[in-house]
Amino acid sequence: MASQAARAASRGASRVEGSKTAQIAGRLGMACWGVVHLVVAYLALRVAFGDPGRETDQKGALAEIGSTAFGQVVLWVLAVGLVAFGLWQCMLAANGYGWVTKSGKRTRKRIGSGARAVVVFGLAYTAIRLATGSGSSGSGDQKQQEFTAKLLSLPAGPFLVAVAAAVVLGVAVAAAVKGFKRSFLKDLDTADLPGGSRKAVEWLGLAGYVAKGVVYAIIAVLLGYAALRSDARQAGGLDKALHTLAAQPFGMVLLVIVALGLAAFGVYCFAAARAHKS
Repeated sequence: MASQAARAASRGASRVEGSKTAQIAGRLGMACWGVVHLVVAYLALRVAFGDPGRETDQKGALAEIGSTAFGQVVLWVLAVGLVAFGLWQCMLAANGYGWVTKSGKRTRKRIGSGARAVVVFGLAYTAIRLATGSGSSGSGDQKQQEFTAKLLSLPAGPFLVAVAAAVVLGVAVAAAVKGFKRSFLKDLDTADLPGGSRKAVEWLGLAGYVAKGVVYAIIAVLLGYAALRSDARQAGGLDKALHTLAAQPFGMVLLVIVALGLAAFGVYCFAAARAHKS
């Protein structure tokens, strides 16, 4: 009996240690997620100040990072980090957010982590392809338009695309509300943050989530317009959303504001990597 108890205790300790290792890897990956947002913000600023040919989505950010010999090494580091972050999000999707008391809200957060894991794994795959010189076929916008075209070709295709637009708009509103209400702080153990930095992290998160909400809202509008016109070419992802923003009256100012918000989210990710509950 004593030996069985000892073996059980050993297995339990191993699981805890493995979980902690996964959490540490995931936190490092979250910092990599922050780096990607910082580079996207940098590319958006370049577009705002007269470099319209730049691809301002996550793939463009990875391509920018890998544009030098040293950048190829950085790409591998980011790829590993993003895989780790994706695995951490899978763990959260499976049984995370235990500190959230309302079951409905906890379920929504787990679904969000699952969706985030899919995006991050896709981005890690792109990083690996770029690092190995394989490239990545098509831009994010092209893939978005191809997917939209497939939806439009189905029975009730325009309706399905409109539903997708409504879902993305819901994500946009949720991100903006999360920022304005500062509810993201509930996922952080602020005691783990350096003294006096809580207010700065609060404002970084606010700016970051609102900026992401704005970008998602533009993507939703593009999808809605594609549904209305039954034209997949009207759809687009992050890159087209930011270029669309730049084309508006006072577009340069608006794009700079959104870019600074995305940069703020990137910096917020470093704080969240340290203090996120798990």
